[in-house]
Amino acid sequence: MSAKQPVVGIIGMGDMGRMYAKRLKAGGINTIYVCDKPGSYDSLVKEFEGTGIIPLENGHYVSRLSDFIIYSVEAAALTSVVREYGPSTKVGSVVAGQTSVKAPEKEAFEKWLPRDVGITSVHSLHGPTVTTEGQPLIIIHHRGPESNVRMVEDIFRSFKSRYVHLSYEEHDMVTANTQAVTHAAFLSMGTAWRNSSSYPWETARYVSGVEVVKVNITLRIYAAKWHVYAGLALLNPSAQSQIQQYSRSVTELFKLMVENRKEELENRVWESREKVFGWSKLQEPSSSASSPSSSSSASTITSDLKENGEIGKGRDPILLSEDILDQFSLGNKPSTREKESPNSHLSLLAMVDCWAKLGIRPYEHLAVAGTPVFMLWIGVAEYLFRSPTLLSSAIQAALSDRIHRPDDVEFVVAARGWSECVSFGNFDLYKKRFEETSNFFSPRFEEATKLGGRMIKAIQDMQAGKPTAGQPNVQ
Repeated sequence: MSAKQPVVGIIGMGDMGRMYAKRLKAGGINTIYVCDKPGSYDSLVKEFEGTGIIPLENGHYVSRLSDFIIYSVEAAALTSVVREYGPSTKVGSVVAGQTSVKAPEKEAFEKWLPRDVGITSVHSLHGPTVTTEGQPLIIIHHRGPESNVRMVEDIFRSFKSRYVHLSYEEHDMVTANTQAVTHAAFLSMGTAWRNSSSYPWETARYVSGVEVVKVNITLRIYAAKWHVYAGLALLNPSAQSQIQQYSRSVTELFKLMVENRKEELENRVWESREKVFGWSKLQEPSSSASSPSSSSSASTITSDLKENGEIGKGRDPILLSEDILDQFSLGNKPSTREKESPNSHLSLLAMVDCWAKLGIRPYEHLAVAGTPVFMLWIGVAEYLFRSPTLLSSAIQAALSDRIHRPDDVEFVVAARGWSECVSFGNFDLYKKRFEETSNFFSPRFEEATKLGGRMIKAIQDMQAGKPTAGQPNVQ
């Protein structure tokens, strides 16, 4: 940190705003001004008394006093908030937005901020309960001298995040590719389980192996605030088209399943495997080579991976052990795996099919700015598609299994419903649909959040070669 510290201001004290304020203060920032919605001043004063974090009555005061101002508000409300407080921004200061979709933010900043104000925006690609260490922190330098970037990097040094430098446009493309369809898949799972009036951990079908990831991440997503996902889905044009494609993939694969069109289903699944992972049909990929290294440049990652031709080959698997995953189940696993019925894994088949149809390279985006949830989702997809035996079993189950068929029906309906909800562009409808399922699962949120966090850490430790709790070092 430089000798003369910048004064940091945060407009919006939701979960992420509070996380930023507390962690920046703990990291050594001396002066942090904050504000929230009108009427919240007194409660903020009481909450932060003695912490060194200074609440102010509104964003005008924060904007006039701060050298670096972060708008941490819902994407849908950002334009109106910037219109209100932007003109009060201190001369020569730097402004950022902590929003998941940047196109509206860029437009609002350019329209309502004074010309003598710099714009170097940020976005932490994780929730407020996830550690910042090692996680991607997007930095978008849009306007002002290059020294502003160094200032922003210095402010966030204590986070120990991995800086990723992108443009506004690159950010929205990457976040759409890593989050939009991933969220749609888990939102659809949750809605499907709610509509069938069943908790997945109460049946032996969803309590072990990769099913543990599905259940835990679904509950973690529904434990968050609805607007965290709504902004990305409704305001990012790339996200909308991807969610629509995922719905089509789910529907088309399901039709092949119920019509028993074996050859067409097999060809489509194996072709998707080759397009996305680079593995030819029935090939057993090697796992001895190391993973592609991370980089702060999206274009560098893209060129490096494409130069190799086969992005999925020659990298260590993300999920190395189902025994590790079984530790984080919310239910009781059957005594032997043989008692578990085969699963079509329609959500995973559709995910890889969607990536193939859209030309998305998941490892490319994981290396650039992958979130913990996206890492796990690639991991379970990779786990299934890496093994020709497992994938063939899933295809056979898709054609013949009737135990999971009712769940598959509910999943298809849910995926189409979320796609239609996003196409309407209505935040109130999105909120209603989200909260109906959130309320259904809420009794298990705390447990699932804790287990999910431990699961993510265990998998990351395994990848780093560290021993996990109760387990030997996995090589």
